Amino acid sequence: MNSYFPASLRRAVLAVVLPAMAVGALVACSETPAPAPAAATLPATSAPVTSAPVTETHMITNKSHRLAFYVTPGHQPAIVLDAGGGEDHTQWKDIVPRLAKATGSEIITYDRAGLGASDEVKGAWDVHAAVSDLQAGLHQLGVTGNVILVSHSQAGEVATYFVNKYPKLVSGAVLVDASLPQFSTDEQIERIIAVTTPQIEELKKQPSTKQTRQLIATAANYGPMHHAYHKVSWPSSVPATVIVSEKTPFDGSPQDAQHWRDAAAAFVNAAPGRTLVTAVGSSHEIPQDQPELVLEQIEKMVAEHG
Repeated sequence: MNSYFPASLRRAVLAVVLPAMAVGALVACSETPAPAPAAATLPATSAPVTSAPVTETHMITNKSHRLAFYVTPGHQPAIVLDAGGGEDHTQWKDIVPRLAKATGSEIITYDRAGLGASDEVKGAWDVHAAVSDLQAGLHQLGVTGNVILVSHSQAGEVATYFVNKYPKLVSGAVLVDASLPQFSTDEQIERIIAVTTPQIEELKKQPSTKQTRQLIATAANYGPMHHAYHKVSWPSSVPATVIVSEKTPFDGSPQDAQHWRDAAAAFVNAAPGRTLVTAVGSSHEIPQDQPELVLEQIEKMVAEHG
């Protein structure tokens, strides 16, 4: 993006918590499905790591757009890694081969619509459409149950709606500094919108790119979407581990960082079967900062609930 657009704000909006970073201010993401056609398989896109199977690319179609899913073969449970806002499947590139080798599980990553090799979809970003895309991909890949869902940042919103709609499909989840319903209070939503609206309006004046279009689409429906999200509960039948970063997406704004941590704690305390883990010293980008911690918690979830 253009240099006028502050890197800290870019990063936060892409994480889809949409806070703007400024000194002293905000600082910086069951139903039985109908039969579907088999997924198309493309040549492998990543070279094998020692003792790890080759990852295959599958292009699946959902409601006239195509999405790229990347599958490392293995046994059940299937581990699905869902990247944060503005990120594609490569966010997990260093974790996938290690996770496959450690667990022997089938590992699935994918590019949400508008990211990576997946088609763009016009209009505001819609979490329900994202849930539909994920379900369609898993169904077409033949994954019908026993999923361990790993979700970073914005993907926490996808996960929350997904487990509500398909609770029997998911055996457990690891939420990595994820956006949780408890965070999106009326006050917090207003703060975020007030700071980011001028930046988004300026962005609209710049040359359009796939990245900027996705950023604008994410911001377009932020208020109504997150007011609704605040009312959604995670099913008590699906165990979850929440890994919260020490710095949070709001490093530099103690008030907002504390609200993020408090939301994680409130989520964990709302029902049994939930665990809170703090990534000490980590930024919001826990998969890159502390991959060992992420691997440890996924392996633990697989061992206990897979």
